[in-house]
Amino acid sequence: MRATCNDLLAEYQALDSLCATLSAEDWLRQGAFFGWSTWDQIAHLSFLDETALLSVTDPGAFVADARTLNRLLDSGQEISALAREKYGQLDGPALLRVWRSRYELLVASLARLDAKARLNWYGPQMSARSFATARLMETWAHGQDVWDVMARHRVSGHRLKHIAHIGCTTFGWTFANRGMAVPEPAPWVDLQAPDGSRWTWGEMTSDNRVVGSAEDFCLVVTQRRNVRGTALEVQGKGAIQWMALAQCFAGPPSDPPVPRALKVADA
Repeated sequence: MRATCNDLLAEYQALDSLCATLSAEDWLRQGAFFGWSTWDQIAHLSFLDETALLSVTDPGAFVADARTLNRLLDSGQEISALAREKYGQLDGPALLRVWRSRYELLVASLARLDAKARLNWYGPQMSARSFATARLMETWAHGQDVWDVMARHRVSGHRLKHIAHIGCTTFGWTFANRGMAVPEPAPWVDLQAPDGSRWTWGEMTSDNRVVGSAEDFCLVVTQRRNVRGTALEVQGKGAIQWMALAQCFAGPPSDPPVPRALKVADA
């Protein structure tokens, strides 16, 4: 559990370090993800890290808070608007300080738990380890939006394996969430890790397969890239269907972005 929490903290700190360099104008830059600004991305993460901390430290209060949030969302309010209402008085640097205090407390609280401890969230309960990796995935995904809007290149590392694992284990969820039959068998996924090693999931005998870089795969399953804008090799009807719709996060069905060209600086 501590190793997972170390990875989660490192993911938070990587995005924190980028945001600490931003100008007032940079905080207001709008990206491709629903037109959210960098400020919106960090407000969203802070909002959910605060509720995550509540789940860890006061499960009963989290359940009550989740009921309120779901009621607001069911009434048509957007989570982005709720985050703006909560933190709207803060400029970028002040918001960054608030978020930092939230995620540091969250990681410290998670690190004290047994990896198999059950935690409430928006849906089925999760183990503490899965809870931590889900927070890592969301931080990485929204962090990608910030790297994109700043036209900066993010160096990938071993933490991608957490996200790739979530991507593979939510194969069935992608279809069930849309009321579609789940293709069988699940595809063979063969990814090249940033260090050149291979990460694999599923049965090699499957005629359905996804082969390529772990970074491309993670970008697709978090819907930060359209599979057609990556170098992934996808074979078999089930795998093709999956990669066209892949969604490793909770919530109603969401469509991937259209393929787009990105200008990215090396610095």
